[in-house]
Amino acid sequence: MAILTVWHDGVCTQIPFAGTPRLDQVLESAGLLASRPCGGRGVCGKCAVALEGAVSEPNAAELQAGTRLSCQAVLLADAVVRLPHSSATEQIQLESIGSLQIGTPMEGRLGAAIDIGTTTMALKLCELKSGRILSSAACLNPQTSVAADVMGRIGAAVDGRLSHLQAQAQGAVESMLEQACQEAGRSSCEADTLVLTGNTTMLYLLTGRDPEALSHAPFRADCLFGTETELLGRRAYLPPCMNAFVGADITCAVLASGMTGRKETALLCDIGTNGEIALWKDGTLYVTSTAAGPAFEGAGISCGCGSIRGAIDRVWIQDGVVQIHTIGEAPAVGICGSGLMDAVAAFLELERIDETGAVEENSLPLSGMVALLPRDIRAVQLAKAAIGAGIQTLLEAAGAHEEEVSAFYIAGGFGSHLNVASAAAIGLIPASLQDRVTVIGNGALAGALELMLDQKKLRNAERVAAASQHLNLGGNPIFNENYMEQMFFPKL
Repeated sequence: MAILTVWHDGVCTQIPFAGTPRLDQVLESAGLLASRPCGGRGVCGKCAVALEGAVSEPNAAELQAGTRLSCQAVLLADAVVRLPHSSATEQIQLESIGSLQIGTPMEGRLGAAIDIGTTTMALKLCELKSGRILSSAACLNPQTSVAADVMGRIGAAVDGRLSHLQAQAQGAVESMLEQACQEAGRSSCEADTLVLTGNTTMLYLLTGRDPEALSHAPFRADCLFGTETELLGRRAYLPPCMNAFVGADITCAVLASGMTGRKETALLCDIGTNGEIALWKDGTLYVTSTAAGPAFEGAGISCGCGSIRGAIDRVWIQDGVVQIHTIGEAPAVGICGSGLMDAVAAFLELERIDETGAVEENSLPLSGMVALLPRDIRAVQLAKAAIGAGIQTLLEAAGAHEEEVSAFYIAGGFGSHLNVASAAAIGLIPASLQDRVTVIGNGALAGALELMLDQKKLRNAERVAAASQHLNLGGNPIFNENYMEQMFFPKL
C-alpha cells in the first residue's frame, strides 16, 4: 500500500492508496475538495498543486498549464502533494430585499430554508412559530469538484456517479444545518422541517433521482417536484419546478419578487452559469433558460476565481487610469464575476476593446499578475450574448417591448454584486432597462422562507409553476439571430 502525504493549511495528512489512481481521486476520497470547473478535463488550471515523488510525467495539459494538475497527475507510488491555502468564500449571497410576512407556518420547532445553487449553497434557520431568523450558513457546492455546470453533473450521474453526487449535496446540507444550529445555540435535532429549493438538476441529484431524462432531447423532466418527502431524517418540502431547466429556484424568486401579484409587465433574471429569465405580462408568466457558461463565476477565465479574499470585485476608470478594489482589500489574486464585468466595461470605455471584442494587446493588466487575455473577452461575449439574446427573444415571443417593462428584477449571487451600469455598458442587460432594475438578492432563498412561514403560498407557487409557458431556445432561429447580434458590444 502506497502513501500520499498531503500538506494543506499547515496540516499534514497521510492517505494510503492502492494501484495507480489519479491524484484528484485520492484527494476526494479523503474529503479534500479540489475545484475542477472544467470537469477534470485539464483545461481550466484551477486544480494546480505542488507535487513530488513517484508520479507520472507531466502530460500535454499540464505542460500547457505550466504546473501539475490534480485532475491529470497519476500516482505511481509514495508521493507528497502541497495544496493551495484554503480561501473561504466571502460573498455568498444570503440576503434579499423586502420583509417576511408570517402566516401559517409549517409544523415543527425550527425550520431551515435552503438554496442549493449550482456553485454555492445557502441556508437560513428560523423559529417556525415566531418566524424569527436565528442564524445562517453558506458553503460552496461540493459537486463543483465533479463538474462546474449542470450538464457536466448530469453526465456524471448517468455514468454511475449519482450516489456520490447525492452524498455530496446531502452532506453539505447537513453540515450547514449543524453550523447554523450551533451558531444559534440550538440542537440540530430541533431543526425538523426543511424547504429546499434549487434548479431542477440540483433537486434530482439531492434526492438521488436519475437525471437521464434531462441528458438528451427533448429534455423533459419526469419529475417537477412540488412535493413533500423525508430528507436527512426530517420533513422536507421541495417547491415546484417549471420545467427541466427552469427550476424551483426561479419559482421561489418569482414568489419573492411579488411580480405576479401586480398588473405591471415585469422581467426577472437570475444571471449565472445557467441564466433563467421570467417575463410577467397580461397575467401570463413566460419563462426560458439559456446556457451562459461559467464565466460569470470566474471559471474558464485565465485569472478567474470565486468570491474569495483578494478577488478583484470592482473596477473603474479614474483620470484615465484603471482602478481596482479587492474583497477584503487584500492583494489581488484573481478576478470574480462582478469584477470581470466592470473590467470589460472599463476597457471598452478606454477603447482598448472594440465593439467586435477585438483586443490589440496581448493582455489587459489589472493589478500585479492579474490581467485579462483576449480569450477572456471572448468568453464574456459568449456569456453576455446568451443572456441578452434570451431576454430579447422572450420579449419578442410574448409580444412585449422593452419600453413596456416597468420593473426588472435581478436575482442570484452574481446579480447581487453586479454593477448595473457595467452590465448595461457591455450589453448583458438592455440599456433602456437600466433605471428600472431592482436587485432582489437571493430570491430563491427568500421565496423558500416565505413558503415555510406561510403555507397558503404553497398553492400560489404551484399554480404559478404549472401555468408558466416555457420558450425553448434550442434550435430557435430567432434566438440564434439575436445571439449573433448580441455578440457585439454596444457602441459608446
